[in-house]
Amino acid sequence: MTDGIVLIDKPTAMSSFGVVARVRRVLSERAGTRVKVGHTGTLDPFATGLMILVVGKECRNAATYTKLDKSYLATIHLGYTSTTGDPEGELTKVSDSQPTRQAVEAACQQFVGDITQTPPQFSAIKINGRRAYDLARRGQVVEMPKRRVTIYSLQIVSYEYPRLQIRAQVSSGTYIRSLAADIGSALGVGAYCEQLRRESIDHWQVADAQTLEAFGYVDVKHTNEHS
Repeated sequence: MTDGIVLIDKPTAMSSFGVVARVRRVLSERAGTRVKVGHTGTLDPFATGLMILVVGKECRNAATYTKLDKSYLATIHLGYTSTTGDPEGELTKVSDSQPTRQAVEAACQQFVGDITQTPPQFSAIKINGRRAYDLARRGQVVEMPKRRVTIYSLQIVSYEYPRLQIRAQVSSGTYIRSLAADIGSALGVGAYCEQLRRESIDHWQVADAQTLEAFGYVDVKHTNEHS
């Protein structure tokens, strides 16, 4: 295939650009020439789940896919905050208080609908032409522009302190890391997103996506280490 889309189930501990590079390598090897591949919205390295990659002429339509609604399954760790909003940041203990299920449900419902959200400092948003995460890594604190997003639904899947698992259907541009932090703030105990999985983008489901291995990518270094 040299034009169209590819659905990939991104593994953890890999950047979205890493996924693009691996898919490009496979398609280019099959075609015998370099094939253009792009993503339609990044997933953080710690996150897993559905990515829609655009190939060849379909790259011109990337923005159309980026604007689509998405759904996520997230595990939120209460009692701590993270400098990055996820497990990769510096954790700070905030509280030992254990919110009741009723309190958690009330806090979550505050964020259903149209809300104003502040993206994380460690994000791909550009500030004066620079990626926010590049500035953050250099120790520069910048004021992140607030944005209006929509949380269509937010369901509690399970709650056993300190872990709260939620399923959220959201508009494009929503940061689940920010949502986790906001829920923790509303509860007065702090929180960060410990695990995150993108389950769908519009009508495309992660169940229909391929792993990189199933797609045909072979990690030569990994294979040699175990041969």
